[in-house]
Amino acid sequence: MAQFRLQGSKVLAVDMAGDAVKAKNGAMVAYDGQMQFKKMSGGGEGLRGMVTRRLTGESMEVMEVRGQGTCYFADRASEINLVRLNGEKLYVEASNLLATEATLRTGTTFTGLRGASQGNGLFTTTVEGMGQAAIMSDGPAVVLRVSPGMPLQVDPGAYVAHTGRLQQHFQAGIGWRAMIGESGGESFQIRFEGDGLVYVQPSERNTIGGQV
Repeated sequence: MAQFRLQGSKVLAVDMAGDAVKAKNGAMVAYDGQMQFKKMSGGGEGLRGMVTRRLTGESMEVMEVRGQGTCYFADRASEINLVRLNGEKLYVEASNLLATEATLRTGTTFTGLRGASQGNGLFTTTVEGMGQAAIMSDGPAVVLRVSPGMPLQVDPGAYVAHTGRLQQHFQAGIGWRAMIGESGGESFQIRFEGDGLVYVQPSERNTIGGQV
């Protein structure tokens, strides 16, 4: 089984002993030992996955890395967060997914207006199974707990990923700037309810929702 570990906060080191991982295409920055690299079509899901991603607009270029030794991955000096899955499902924007163990399954799911507000299309990437995934954020991610009766509002541009039994609602919001009479308030928010974890980055990507 491949072993994920962080080399600092911006480089993922994966120790392999003949096994494989799936990673963002072009994210390898160094390796030692013997490695083989293979580009995978449609996010590693074959023809069906490739067609689905083309129809949904969820872009995900993936390569398989297999070998003996250690491979290092990074992307644009982004902060890296390790997520261990024990059978549950991780929802993550394709641009924020760096690598997964080969045993994990990837797919897409409908996000509706939330995805439209982020400018990422109407679908997002899912990762599920037993194993580790590495996700990226612009700055150190904050992991926020959502509990029954304690909903969480998140700016669409700051959202990275979530796990658990969570329901999402896309709602109009009033930012503090609007409340004090200035423009630039957050026009839309994502409301999470249920039981789970939400990963939020301390930097907002440009979104349609934040500009309306």
